[in-house]
Amino acid sequence: MTIGGKTMEEALASLSDMTAGAVPIGKDEHLQRLARAQAYMRDQGIAAIYVNAGSNMTYFTGTKWYPSERMVGAILPASGAVEYIAPAFEESTLKDFMLVEGNVNTWHEHESPYQLFIDTLKRMGIAPAAGAAAPRIGICESAAFFIYDGIRPLADGYTLENARQVTAHCRTRKSSNEIALMQRAKDMTLAVHVATASMLREGITTTEVEEFINRAHRKVGASGSYFVIVLFGEATAYPHGVSYVQTLQRGDTVLIDTGCKLHNYISDITRTYVYGEISERQRSVWNSEKAAQLAAFNAAQLGVPCEQVDMAARRSLEADGFGPGYKLPGLPHRTGHGIGLDIHEWPYLVGGDKTPLDVGMCFSNEPMICIPGEFGVRHEDHFYMTENGPKWFTEPAHSIDDPFGLRK
Repeated sequence: MTIGGKTMEEALASLSDMTAGAVPIGKDEHLQRLARAQAYMRDQGIAAIYVNAGSNMTYFTGTKWYPSERMVGAILPASGAVEYIAPAFEESTLKDFMLVEGNVNTWHEHESPYQLFIDTLKRMGIAPAAGAAAPRIGICESAAFFIYDGIRPLADGYTLENARQVTAHCRTRKSSNEIALMQRAKDMTLAVHVATASMLREGITTTEVEEFINRAHRKVGASGSYFVIVLFGEATAYPHGVSYVQTLQRGDTVLIDTGCKLHNYISDITRTYVYGEISERQRSVWNSEKAAQLAAFNAAQLGVPCEQVDMAARRSLEADGFGPGYKLPGLPHRTGHGIGLDIHEWPYLVGGDKTPLDVGMCFSNEPMICIPGEFGVRHEDHFYMTENGPKWFTEPAHSIDDPFGLRK
């Protein structure tokens, strides 16, 4: 039996640490990322980019720092060494967290970090010159508006633009080391899904299941759940959940969406099944969801625009009577998102995103069916693009009767 039958402690006992051999991204790979970004910037005529504290700074430099109301980040010139900008009182701490070393330009609390940023660019040799084109400076797309708003009035002679052209170009194409970390994280979360399904019982609450999943993620070696959504019955029709606690009853649809982090890389898997007797309606919708997920996967070929993957899923759903488009009952959101250091990254499997699929790109595949007043079904697995086309990180759910493919 795959749904229910075990106690929480029995389910936890089935899990063990799965992190052995998982290697974090090292300094050499960060230096390669910087070099690749700089080559691209030179090719595109971009003089420098500012990457803000958070996932972009971590990606390029390995330096972890949470964004706040104070400007902390790194300046990456098209040629030359990376430099940092930070409050003076944080200099020692920032250096302690550094993986790729660089000069730290500091400002005191009564001073302007934005003026310091412009002054640093000029000291680095990135300055307006008479008769020359204005230097193009990319500002991190994840930086708060106040940072751009502070720099803008001081940037006379510069052209400010979105650094996304550089950050997304680099981050969307995952290395083999990144894919290996994501594979392990997803394997960990799938094991947690199996254990969670095994301990469900009538009367259990969504809160109790969420707490179990957090414990289970720790058991497999994560720090806990990065996020968790647990829904029963009619609440499963709402993609990101409801405000109230539910109690499991026989015949309920169960939707669990969760993930963890491993060396900064994120897993994100959803499973939907039924606790108890399965109705023909539940079976039919579950199978339609599976067909739409497979249609999206099959459409994901190298060079194909991202939006065509979304279109393939919608065509499958419409053939089964859902939609059309975003209409309910049907699929009210995009088919998938990129994933890596952030749970939602570019590009996106959605109409209007014409990014051609390329080797190393990683996506969720989750063309959810929402039927308000009844239930919803979401199968979410992720795939990555290889030289031979798409490859699953985790195999899709097997069947509504045996979602994890465990029955002999």
